[in-house]
Amino acid sequence: MSRLLGLDLGEKRIGVAVADADGIAMPLTTLRRGPTHEQDAAAIARLLADQGATEIIVGLPLEAAGQEGAQARITREWVDGVRPHLEASVRYRDERLTSHVAEQRVGPMKRGRSGGPPSRSQRDAHKARVDREAAAIILQDELDSRSADPIPDTEAHR
Repeated sequence: MSRLLGLDLGEKRIGVAVADADGIAMPLTTLRRGPTHEQDAAAIARLLADQGATEIIVGLPLEAAGQEGAQARITREWVDGVRPHLEASVRYRDERLTSHVAEQRVGPMKRGRSGGPPSRSQRDAHKARVDREAAAIILQDELDSRSADPIPDTEAHR
């Protein structure tokens, strides 16, 4: 049975989720973005090997009206930079509103000690959790689409 990784690409972090092709997407980890595509690709390649995954679903940040804007171009450029270093097919999935839904699922950030504001490490941990949850939502959307329509409506790249 093939496994898939879902990625939610951000400026500083990459949220990662995993699922069997006919299963439920689960948040896996959050990677810190490296300074180069090669470093990001190496981290993802390790996850592909560890999870036995053969396909990657990357969230494509479309604008509200459905067009590709600057963020979608940045995501495509990043995928073009890491793809040559990975032995997995890559598909894009519309990720509109996934971060908002992920924030709702994760809930509010916990207060700091003695009820004060959260510390930097608490804020970073909360953001990383939201990123993982967003990746799981992207991946689950792809899986749900495949089960409803056996011919995916996303782009495939090798």
